[in-house]
Amino acid sequence: MAGSGGSLSRSGLRGREVELEELQALIASVARAGSGGLALIQGEPGIGKSTLLAEAVARARAAGFSAGLGRADELHHIVPLSSLAACILHGDQPLLSGDAFVDLARNHDQRIWLVERLAEAIEARAGSEPVLIALDDVQWADPLSRFALKQLPTRLRTSPVLWMLTGRQEPAGPADEVVAAAAGNLPVVTVPLGPLSGAAIGQLAGDALGAAVDEQVRDLLDGAGGNPFLAVEMLAGLRTAEASGELVPPGLVVGVRGRIRSLQPSTLRFLQMGAVLGRRFVFHDAAALCGQPTTTLIAALEEAVRAGLLDDDGDHLAFRHDLLRQAVYVDIPPSARKALHREAAHRLVSAGHQPIDAVPHILRGALRGDEEAVALLRRAADDVLPVTPGLAADLMTRALELVPSARPLRFVVGEQTILCLTRAGRNREALSAGDRLLAGRPPLEVFSRLQAALGGTLWNMDLAGELRRRAETALAMEGAAPEIGARLASLRALALSRDHDLAAAREAGETALRAATAIGDREAHVLALSGLGEIAQNAGESAVALERFAALSAVDSAFLPEEIVAHLHMDDFESSERLLLQAADNAGSMRQAMMLWAQGQHDLGLGRLDDADAEFVTMERLEDDVQVSVQQVNARVIRSRIALLRGDREAARGHLAAAQERLAVKPNPGNTAAVRFLEAVHAEADGDIGLAIDKIRQVQQEGSFMRWRLLRNWVDSAIRMALRGADHELAGDLAAQAEAHAERNPTVPTATGIAAQALGLVKYDLALLERSVALLKASPRPLVRAAAYADLGQALLAAGRKPQAAAALTQARGMFAESGAHAAAARAQRDLDGAGGGSRRAATTQRPVRGWGALTASEKKIARLVAEGHTNRSAADLLVVSPHTVNTHLTSVFRKLSVNSRVQLANLVMALPDS
Repeated sequence: MAGSGGSLSRSGLRGREVELEELQALIASVARAGSGGLALIQGEPGIGKSTLLAEAVARARAAGFSAGLGRADELHHIVPLSSLAACILHGDQPLLSGDAFVDLARNHDQRIWLVERLAEAIEARAGSEPVLIALDDVQWADPLSRFALKQLPTRLRTSPVLWMLTGRQEPAGPADEVVAAAAGNLPVVTVPLGPLSGAAIGQLAGDALGAAVDEQVRDLLDGAGGNPFLAVEMLAGLRTAEASGELVPPGLVVGVRGRIRSLQPSTLRFLQMGAVLGRRFVFHDAAALCGQPTTTLIAALEEAVRAGLLDDDGDHLAFRHDLLRQAVYVDIPPSARKALHREAAHRLVSAGHQPIDAVPHILRGALRGDEEAVALLRRAADDVLPVTPGLAADLMTRALELVPSARPLRFVVGEQTILCLTRAGRNREALSAGDRLLAGRPPLEVFSRLQAALGGTLWNMDLAGELRRRAETALAMEGAAPEIGARLASLRALALSRDHDLAAAREAGETALRAATAIGDREAHVLALSGLGEIAQNAGESAVALERFAALSAVDSAFLPEEIVAHLHMDDFESSERLLLQAADNAGSMRQAMMLWAQGQHDLGLGRLDDADAEFVTMERLEDDVQVSVQQVNARVIRSRIALLRGDREAARGHLAAAQERLAVKPNPGNTAAVRFLEAVHAEADGDIGLAIDKIRQVQQEGSFMRWRLLRNWVDSAIRMALRGADHELAGDLAAQAEAHAERNPTVPTATGIAAQALGLVKYDLALLERSVALLKASPRPLVRAAAYADLGQALLAAGRKPQAAAALTQARGMFAESGAHAAAARAQRDLDGAGGGSRRAATTQRPVRGWGALTASEKKIARLVAEGHTNRSAADLLVVSPHTVNTHLTSVFRKLSVNSRVQLANLVMALPDS
């Protein structure tokens, strides 16, 4: 403020000494401990949040922090990552260069990947100096920045990174979301700012007027209610009033009117155009909205800056406070505001801005029937769909509202709306929107397009029967464009993959694939291959499934996780590892959560229980982050079995409860079969064999192949339950399924070995159990081999062949123990004791809960790498795992070692005897 800013430069700090000391303590704590922290300054508009934040940033810089300070803007709260960009790109030492930030934003097709890259850049800076990232007015942060702010403080909690945010007090608003996500993971300080005391307001008045404050001024300041900004503006207005001899009534808008009354009309017009553009705007854009060349408005700009209404940093103009902008804005008649917003949108796009930059103005100014606004909303939705699908869905919903129902454009916009809503996971809204459009009796070609667009919606909702019915109806009506017909045929085949007649499904899939290939429609091709892969894996035809998923990932690399898992079903762990390495080199284009699912399945197969568990934990977290649940039920089922193998019954029961909870949300046949099987395992562990057998029979009702290949590696457990309950019919049925599965997969050692094991258990046949062990020597799955050795050992023991039993049980115990399956190893040890071989090797002991000995092998590796100065990314590259998995391991390391920072971890590791 040229007019009053010099004397008021510290007025916002009057009465805030306690709050400033609290922030100072947090700054010192982060610098000293080398770990993260978060502060939220909350209060009403004008209460002094921005001033307090600016002072805290200045003190952090003086303490050696690399600091970035930015501000979210009400009118620019839609542009993806714009709010965080303000923090990261500004300042004397930007945390990222503009070019690096653009490179990140260009690859924004993966929100999780983008946030991880931001974390790596910040972590790298924090390795040499503490970092402060400060964001003013977080309530207006754009959706992607809000997403990142909920992840980054926790992700970077082990580095000296301090986050400072200001926000208005809004229940369940963005500020509360960020705090809730960080709470319990790093120190969080909330600093509420209330009204200033009368004494502080008096000091503020003295700062402004430079003289004793009389009774008339005190009465005037009572109207500010302890709000320092309102008080300052009243005092500034009082100065103007004194100069003109007029009285200035209390109230901000009136006060600002008093201040601008003496401005030239061209300056007022210029300020109003700026207020329409937002708190922060470009001189050229405001001039364009005024309809004048910039040269004619230089005088208006100079007057606005002199009056203390605008700041000019050389690149942008900004109202000194958003309350000033709002005061100018509300003086514009509402109808004029709408027209100006429409004009602003048009001029921004004409000047080369991206459609998303014009969207805030469209949302405020567009009228029903405005096709230009609809076109801009559609373009903006396309641009942001990969990174913020929820925003894209909102934009398309608004676009659809702007199109009158009688116009053909409504169906085109409606189709895009369905796709965006589905991508955002808002499937019920998508289905409702689609059905409303279909109720309008569109032409046949449009009817088919809408039904095809709804295909993904219905599949996500597990409504395979309804998907099939709609696809068949649309195909029967004819009139569809060739590519739409091919997509509908592929969707029908995909729906049939959930049917019992898989032969008919396969035939439909092959027909759809031929049509898709002939027409050359990529989407139909992807759908057909996906359907054929689903059909093959549900039929237990692993080689065919691999062929289909390999072809699918060649067409679309996003389906690489499916190809990796298909290799695992063939016992081809070498190829799966090669593809996992390939994925690590190209992580930006992958589905991060599904890649972790594939990695977890890979490590589980190799008996790396600790690593598999960490990967499934990370996968679930990432699915929660993007609010898309795909494998959470199956992951919890596997984690519960891992916990039982380790002997952690409490954790196993917790995972069972979580799986049951998630099943209620996504009750498809595969999830249902998996949870029923897990319930059977727990019932057996609790001694209720009758309930266990009942649950296994429920699994059988989901399909003869125990859907989603549940039979493949777990059938031996089911057979043992049936035999314990003397249900030989069920045991024989299960063994027959295992044999049929082996016949379909004769080149897969695990399949043929388990089939021999199953039949050996049912027939009490030692020769078959010995054959099972021999066949499984070629299997890369140690837990499967260990179970076969345990069954053989028990059978040999029952036959009185103790030496041979001891040899088999020793093998079983060793394999279980090496994989971390302590409970299974203990059972093998007990059997070994019965065979007289207990003294050959001590029984395995479980890890402690705390201390270095509590760490898994992977956690120890990561702890040592981090202690050596590695970042999460460099440690992940060395270990060929995801940085997200490193973060999960590191979280566990910090908890078990009771440390809070990388510095503390390094000190602890360096003090170890073997270091």
